[in-house]
Amino acid sequence: MSPADVFSFANMTAMPMWILMILLPKWKVTRFLIDFKIIPLLLSIVYVIYIFQAIQIGGAMDFGSLASVMQLFTEEHAVLAGWVHYLAFDLIVGMWILNQNKTLGIHQLLIAPCLFATFMFGPVGFLLFMILKAIKQSKS
Repeated sequence: MSPADVFSFANMTAMPMWILMILLPKWKVTRFLIDFKIIPLLLSIVYVIYIFQAIQIGGAMDFGSLASVMQLFTEEHAVLAGWVHYLAFDLIVGMWILNQNKTLGIHQLLIAPCLFATFMFGPVGFLLFMILKAIKQSKS
């Protein structure tokens, strides 16, 4: 598979999980996928493959400066690994939000925007959830 094919595969693997988490968070299939982290594990395998390929092609990775990091993102395998990294970690954060909400009991209509924001903007969704969590806990 080409890196472009793997990029499409990774996106099409993550997208259904987000749809399930937003629309059917309590469905037994969704819960199974969340509890066992199936999709993030699969994406992690893809990440490992492409980060090693990036290292083989470009050598050691330098994260010491913005310029060094920008240089890393000129190599196709490194960019793909970076994208899969985002997909996997954003999913893990979304799963964590749902797991936290099992005890908090915030209505799904409020959690759904947090999940969507996590999917689209990562830390923004996390921040929204933490604000909701703080509000909910202050009222308890």
